[in-house]
Amino acid sequence: MRTHYCGHLDESHIDQEVTLCGWVYRRRDHGGVIFIDLRDREGIAQVVFDPDARETFMLAERVRSEYVLKVTGKVRHRPEGTENPDLPTGRVEVLGHTLEILNAARTPPFQLDDDDVSEEHRLRYRYIDLRRPEMQRRLRLRYQVTREMRRYLDGQGFLDIETPMLTRATPEGARDYLVPSRTHPGSFFALPQSPQLFKQLLMISGFDRYYQIVRCFRDEDLRADRQPEFTQLDIEASFVDEETIMQLMEEMMRELFARVLEVPLHTPFPRMSYAEAMERYGSDKPDLRIPLELVTLSDLMKEVEFKVFSAPANDPRGRVAALRVPKGCGLSRKEIDDYTCFVGIYGAKGLAYIKVNDASAGREGLQSPILKFLPDEVIAAILDRTGAESGDLIFFGADRASVVNESLGALRVKLGHDRGLVERGWKPLWVVDFPMFEWDEDDNRWVALHHPFTSPREEHLELLSSDPGACLSRAYDMVLNGSEVGGGSIRIHRPEVQELVFRHLGIGEEEAQEKFGFLLDALQYGAPPHGGIAFGLDRLAMLMAGAPSIRDVMAFPKTQTAACLLTSAPAEVDERQLKELGIRLAKKPKVE
Repeated sequence: MRTHYCGHLDESHIDQEVTLCGWVYRRRDHGGVIFIDLRDREGIAQVVFDPDARETFMLAERVRSEYVLKVTGKVRHRPEGTENPDLPTGRVEVLGHTLEILNAARTPPFQLDDDDVSEEHRLRYRYIDLRRPEMQRRLRLRYQVTREMRRYLDGQGFLDIETPMLTRATPEGARDYLVPSRTHPGSFFALPQSPQLFKQLLMISGFDRYYQIVRCFRDEDLRADRQPEFTQLDIEASFVDEETIMQLMEEMMRELFARVLEVPLHTPFPRMSYAEAMERYGSDKPDLRIPLELVTLSDLMKEVEFKVFSAPANDPRGRVAALRVPKGCGLSRKEIDDYTCFVGIYGAKGLAYIKVNDASAGREGLQSPILKFLPDEVIAAILDRTGAESGDLIFFGADRASVVNESLGALRVKLGHDRGLVERGWKPLWVVDFPMFEWDEDDNRWVALHHPFTSPREEHLELLSSDPGACLSRAYDMVLNGSEVGGGSIRIHRPEVQELVFRHLGIGEEEAQEKFGFLLDALQYGAPPHGGIAFGLDRLAMLMAGAPSIRDVMAFPKTQTAACLLTSAPAEVDERQLKELGIRLAKKPKVE
């Protein structure tokens, strides 16, 4: 029906007759001449209708916003002084000869150039929202990301292999979405949280380089960068070590950014241990664009009278740390109170501070309610260790190490954004040397920091029995601008090691056989050393597009309550369907 996309027209098409199809973005009537901005997925072209073509002009007068049109006309230069440098097509226009209204449209529920539309309204009318140029750009970028990933991995000898969507429930850290089976009454499939076990089976099957861009499902509480169904790039390879995987993935990311964003990522990416990341940034996914760091003060506070500091300093699980805010003396009392409320979200009981009005004046140059509790030598050591200068402010966190890390780590990021300290550009990072286990105080047991199929470091195998907390894994995460975009590990390929790890996780032999028996059996038949990584495609696309949420790079996302406003899902189903599945719902109580 058309000869060209609207957004492809330029001066090379002058004097050509073209046929365009698209939606009306704007219609303007200027003194008897009608201008229509016609939009398709490639952009906008200006079409002009004048009264000389009477029937066509009269039809153009009926056109309204979002009508679907077919236009035929001749491309010409825009008159001098009317060019639009903001549009790729801004130097040309089409003089319309014929016009066909392919479909009329009701007045849209919101204007496409209105940036103040609520997200709820946008999701309810997602098909309108997706017409917006910004959304079209984001989804196009997402397509370019997946295209380049496939191109790179195909070139490295990886095979794209599908794995099942209907599988069995396995404990992988989140609740499963369950699907009742009609043919096996009372039994359920689970939608996969990831293809983890299947890709390990593919390695055992001899497909030594696998990848898949795959949907995953997790029934968990949602946030801006989390959805119940999401997409990941899943990768696994045999006869590799950490260096092989990390080098391959660095090269993929470098080519991805160069081809999609035309931005260079310098390799090799820096590497940082998990312990160092937590010590300096309070997070295992630090944003290196923010030049603020946590400084440990526990050793200085063990003997002070101030119990708020001395108690956690003497607790093996505690930590006292400081965060210097350059030129932070200007923060008002209200701003400090607001930051105190902010860290309270992460479990902090308060936020002590010292204002360094004059660093050269000792105690006299400082301002803080806690100064009276700290001796001069401790104050001097704090200023020296934090590098505080005149005009700076020092925040303090004192509690269990997990609370201090999480609260000050989040405060570091917030201060970086609030005070304009975030550097421009991209800061990738590998975080390595993760602990194999972490202690779950609620259940009073060890749990896997990543997942139970992650291999411990060879030299730490004996620690599995003697000191599980000191055992490090062969895991690695790729972090980009404060977001974990990829995580992986070398897997356990020896059945005796897998059984030992299960035992330390409190998974007995019977439970392990019931839930993972097919994997344990497969490991008995010659499993090669293997490892891999998975990238959160939605999150990576969000970062590359500069979008505030992964919902903005997904065509039809769910809300934060895991609902689809467009289709009103989830919804009740017919009682006959439930009967076929052997499901009986409890009757709702009558309302008196």
